Amino acid sequence: MIMADQSAAGAVLRYLALFIFLIMAFSDFVDGYIARTCNEVTKLGTFLDPLADKLLMTCSCILLARQATAVNSFLLPVPVVVLIIGKDILILLGFIVIYMMTHTVHIVPVFAGKLSTFLQLTMVAAILIAPEMTKIVPVWAYLLPILWWSAGLVAILATFVYIRAGTRYIEQFQTKLKVKGSSNDCI
Repeated sequence: MIMADQSAAGAVLRYLALFIFLIMAFSDFVDGYIARTCNEVTKLGTFLDPLADKLLMTCSCILLARQATAVNSFLLPVPVVVLIIGKDILILLGFIVIYMMTHTVHIVPVFAGKLSTFLQLTMVAAILIAPEMTKIVPVWAYLLPILWWSAGLVAILATFVYIRAGTRYIEQFQTKLKVKGSSNDCI
């Protein structure tokens, strides 16, 4: 990220940030792919992988929303950051509630969550290349707000989908306990 300037040094630092961001995003994808294809999915990995994604996005969004570290003329609106980080906080709280109630780790990715992550990753990369892209594609400056608000809205959608999925899991878990408890009563 750069101090809101357009110097050559600022551009180099912005591209370095983009490079590091893309390496982190790509390595996360490759790690997940290898774990799934080699059937090496673990409970710890199932928890740590989304946590790493959330930390990457939280740090990126906060830096892009701060005047001192934002890309010149492309300051990420604070409400978008709140929506993205708020989704992650609510999902983490939901995970804790489910774990406290069921004593099981239950993380099931949903399409809305994957779309949310994709839009957020795309948004960060699009902001980091925005100064050059606006010279090549003048409408970039108008498309970028559409992208970041879309990322925020899909984060809200993903939150509701995860809340519903968590609620269903708890209901199913409680139903299984009742059935198991009633069968023990008959013995």
